[in-house]
Amino acid sequence: MKYSSFLFLIIFSFFSCEEENKLEKEIAKIDVRFNIERFDVAFSEATPEMLPKLKKAFPFMFPKKYKDSFWIKRINDTIQKELVTETAGAFKDFKPYRLDLEGLFQHLKYYFEGFKPPRIITTTSEVDYRNKVIVTDTISLISLDTYLGPDHHFYKGIPEYIAANLKPDQITVDLARAYSNRYIFQPQRKTLLDDMIYAGKQLYFMDKVIPYKSDAQKLGYTDDEIKWAEANEEYIWRYFIDRELLYSTDAKLAQRFINPAPFSKFYLEQVDNESPGRIGQYIGWQIVKAYMKNTDTEFKRMLNASSETIFNNSKFKPRKND
Repeated sequence: MKYSSFLFLIIFSFFSCEEENKLEKEIAKIDVRFNIERFDVAFSEATPEMLPKLKKAFPFMFPKKYKDSFWIKRINDTIQKELVTETAGAFKDFKPYRLDLEGLFQHLKYYFEGFKPPRIITTTSEVDYRNKVIVTDTISLISLDTYLGPDHHFYKGIPEYIAANLKPDQITVDLARAYSNRYIFQPQRKTLLDDMIYAGKQLYFMDKVIPYKSDAQKLGYTDDEIKWAEANEEYIWRYFIDRELLYSTDAKLAQRFINPAPFSKFYLEQVDNESPGRIGQYIGWQIVKAYMKNTDTEFKRMLNASSETIFNNSKFKPRKND
């Protein structure tokens, strides 16, 4: 009996992989044409005489409340020049990132028929790591000075857990997360479960649109951190249930388990020291995956489902410790 069940799992996995490979080949054929425009370089090379032409090409980069004298001063600013020098050196060849972006856009177009690839505009933002990417219907801004690598001297003074993800391979991940916010609908979040499910939707969205990225990359974890989360899934879940945290409206819970942090705050010294931050996002992801596995819900419909609907129908069970 056990042998038959094992054989069934092998056969099921084989056909599942075959279907996924077939789908990915189909998606890879989708035509997505887009331009990557290096505003950061164009701005650094501009002269006062060239400014009107630059403003015409990129009007959204020049708020009207600032006079030309402001922009000329900024062009000549030493800090701005250093930012451009560093980004131009790190991103001299943008082709590797273009392939990642193409994959993202192909998947978005497959799942969302009305999607149109945007203009990709690279810029600098004086290391505004809270707004690394900005997405609109027609434009996606990427601040390259927030992707220079965690050890870059620009990032001295920035908390290590934040600097860890200021690296090039997070560009497409950050864009995918930004796009997820445009497609996910969820009423005002009040409970820890609401926050967990919203984060789970974001991460499942990434599963669909950037399947070529690892689970660790999607979460912004190291390989060791994702292994810790997987190994301690049962313990984390029991902690949430035993303390009746899921339906709590305590705003501090988001700070402890959802928001970026050096570690998750269980208030247990050994566990806190070992845990990665945002562990609630990881658990929310597992709940959403269980929901999609155990129901026949369409991907886009799930993005609009309430946290209660997803949780109550997920039949979620944490993986057990070995």
